[in-house]
Amino acid sequence: MKPVRWGILGAAKFARQFMGPAIHAAHGAELVALATSSEEKAADFKAFCPTLKVHTDYEALLADPSIDAIYIPLPNHMHVDWTIKALEAGKHVLCEKPIALQDSDFDRLITARDASGKLAAEAFMIVHHPQWQHARELVQSGEIGALRHISGRFSFDNREDTTNIRNRPETGGGGLRDIGVYVMGSTRFVTGLEGSDVSARVRWENGVDVFADISAKFGDATYSAYVSTRMQPAQEMVFHGEKGLIRMLTPFNARVFGEAVVEFHRTGHVGGGSVHAQRFPMDDHYKSQVEAFGRTVRDGADYPCPLEFSRGTQVMMDGVFEVATDLG
Repeated sequence: MKPVRWGILGAAKFARQFMGPAIHAAHGAELVALATSSEEKAADFKAFCPTLKVHTDYEALLADPSIDAIYIPLPNHMHVDWTIKALEAGKHVLCEKPIALQDSDFDRLITARDASGKLAAEAFMIVHHPQWQHARELVQSGEIGALRHISGRFSFDNREDTTNIRNRPETGGGGLRDIGVYVMGSTRFVTGLEGSDVSARVRWENGVDVFADISAKFGDATYSAYVSTRMQPAQEMVFHGEKGLIRMLTPFNARVFGEAVVEFHRTGHVGGGSVHAQRFPMDDHYKSQVEAFGRTVRDGADYPCPLEFSRGTQVMMDGVFEVATDLG
């Protein structure tokens, strides 16, 4: 099997800690090159990939004929332009989320993807994790009966890190774009439905949203979720049906925040009930994402998270920004 040869556009901390090692470890993938002007950051990557080639500017990486695919972990406001540049250079592209800042950006992205004949996708890694595939099967097979309510939360506190791109409006920062994509996109993935009747309340700080409380409907089910970059770290998703309930204890940062566990609660016929907990202690959704990308590039397999799916999440996020009231 010929490996997909990868280059990383920028030496972001996330790429160094998670996606770089995942590309290096993935079956059918080879981490070949990095573009960065920082020798210190390049050394951090070479610590786990000693043969790594280093380019001192981004354009040189895109022009490198030894590279098949580009991973982009740049700040949010740079995603669209560099994804299109990489496609035009004849590379496949996996770009960190959010790949775009508004729905209309997807017109350009999809046009560039189709013109290039290459794969371009947002790095929405959770859909590659078996816990989410299990949850989707439980919901869509009717195991919990009619779905009536969905709730979610995702939070962390980075108020002290004032220079972080998530705290800067000019880099497309804010909690919704960083983690709101998870509570909304995961619900769309599990249900196969789109959010409607959206309402929201948002608290702003220095031009970025630091708390968002979202309400909506997915089909006949009600939905409530909140995200924050100013609260105690927490994450959970719950899908509550007439005959059962699914509770996901570490839905978004498996193996970092904690162990991935999907609890299936079901009431017995004569009272009482049972809880079946399925655990996923070893699965690495970053590595699985790279391997799924490779299967599509090499074999033409369907990719679980095409741009059209990511666009649907962006449409809902745009709706949240449009209708949100200010909490002050």
